[in-house]
Amino acid sequence: MTIPAESGTAAPAAGGSLFEKEYLPASTEGARYRWFRRIFHHDAPDERNFDLVLIAVILASVAVVLLDSVPAIKQRWHLWLYAAEWVFTLAFTVEYAVRLWVVKRPWRYARSFYGVIDLLAILPTFLSLLFPASTSFAVIRALRLLRVFRVLKLVQYSSEAGVLLDALQRSRRKIFVFIATLVTIVVIFGALMYVVEGPEHGFTSIPTGMYWAIVTVGTVGFGDIAPGTPFGRFVTSVLIVIGYSIIAVPTGIYTAELARSLQPRRRQVRCTECGLPDHEADAWHCRKCGRTLPHD
Repeated sequence: MTIPAESGTAAPAAGGSLFEKEYLPASTEGARYRWFRRIFHHDAPDERNFDLVLIAVILASVAVVLLDSVPAIKQRWHLWLYAAEWVFTLAFTVEYAVRLWVVKRPWRYARSFYGVIDLLAILPTFLSLLFPASTSFAVIRALRLLRVFRVLKLVQYSSEAGVLLDALQRSRRKIFVFIATLVTIVVIFGALMYVVEGPEHGFTSIPTGMYWAIVTVGTVGFGDIAPGTPFGRFVTSVLIVIGYSIIAVPTGIYTAELARSLQPRRRQVRCTECGLPDHEADAWHCRKCGRTLPHD
């Protein structure tokens, strides 16, 4: 699945953006091209107004789903909210069909990131004809608000998100080791409590004991299952201490990688005089002996 970067240029330049190379209609005249610009561009007044109206409709449709889940409101206004939900769904369906019509490769757009989100925005309401509870999943259309970053010229913030994701990716092995260790602790303590407490105190199986261990090591303590023997309470105390001891581990791992990402880039060049490596990116002289550094 591809993630197209929806164009925000005023006109297709020579060569065009990657999005326009993939989806721009062959002809730059006629209704199809005008609607392509109105839907996928954000500079002209009519283009921005289209996006702003779309965002307002998305917010209103999500609000309808939320309100319909409140029993007091649903009892009195359900028919009106249900009708409004269908109006919004039909409007999104028409908009989705228009998006597929204006692009050069409809099937490619349908499989793209935004294309899949557009489809998921309308599916729950149609599925509610067979599965009534699926209407609540219509809130997934809130993901369409991701377009607000392009409408309000906030694309530059995506680079900041990239820093966070890059730090998370670099720390994935350490976090995996931590999770594997945590799962081992949960399995051992779950089995131990199953043997110590037994079904008479609610520990009817090892998976039930594992659930209790997860709740305990996370320091949540729902209280639906609790030890009844002195030794079981001692084991619980030990597990709580372990939980407090390790709860900061993944945060520390991620913070360390994030700090590395925020450090200024350094030159991997060695001083010819004292042999000191690793200097600041804009350094011209060695920070130890002062000799001029060789050029990269």
